[in-house]
Amino acid sequence: MQTLNVNGYDMAYLEVGSGPPLVCVHGTLGDFRTWSAVMGPLSKQYRVISVSLRHFFPEHWNGIGDDYKMSQHVADVIAFLEQIAPKPVNLMGHSRGGHISFRVAQERPDLLRKLVLAEPGGDLDATLDPSAAPAVPSALGLRIMASAEKVRDGDIEGALQGFFDGIDGDGAWARLPAAPKQQLRDNVFTLIGQIHENRRPYSKTDAQSIQTPTLFIGGADTKGALPAVTRALSPDVAGARTAMIPGTRHWMFEQAPQEFCRIVLAFLAE
Repeated sequence: MQTLNVNGYDMAYLEVGSGPPLVCVHGTLGDFRTWSAVMGPLSKQYRVISVSLRHFFPEHWNGIGDDYKMSQHVADVIAFLEQIAPKPVNLMGHSRGGHISFRVAQERPDLLRKLVLAEPGGDLDATLDPSAAPAVPSALGLRIMASAEKVRDGDIEGALQGFFDGIDGDGAWARLPAAPKQQLRDNVFTLIGQIHENRRPYSKTDAQSIQTPTLFIGGADTKGALPAVTRALSPDVAGARTAMIPGTRHWMFEQAPQEFCRIVLAFLAE
């Protein structure tokens, strides 16, 4: 493990391999261990740099403070990329990390060579979803709020089961192996921060502003809002590619790591 100081915070990261940089950003409840299933294959051709965002493991945050914001995490990733050489870099984000990576591509396209968005999270505004209601939490947002309340009440297992089953289906938490379960437990207090992160919804203008060559990748069996975000964004990101991996869900890179790496490596090589 190494660290880089970004905006007054020591951001931890793992680095494996050599070659052009590929920076990986985890999602909700993740950390630099999130990408462990694919770091080996990807590092054969790239210098894979997996970061832990502010307040995630190895920090053990208690959920107290006002700097768990989407804007802060975006600024932190930008400051991190500014210290990575050579540039431009490849950037890959999963879920909430996909949202962060999307915003980085909006703000600093000069830092990026290619962008991989693995089921980016977030809400859609009315320009992408006419049924969207302003200031009304999405189903996923409500689930995070409910899980955060359970964390406050000390029901850690209930919080994680509610969150994980809500994304990957009933019984998904019970079937999850011990190691990934512990990773999620290590970051459970970040759910408290996430309900006040001030994440703005995606708009058609946002999607049209992305200049970086982009791959959207997802699990063909993912249900709910996450695949809807990909379907809404991808047509308005110029030249974007989309790949869905059969038989997988939201954590598709853990469920089919070889196929995930094959698709990502082919895209990065173009």
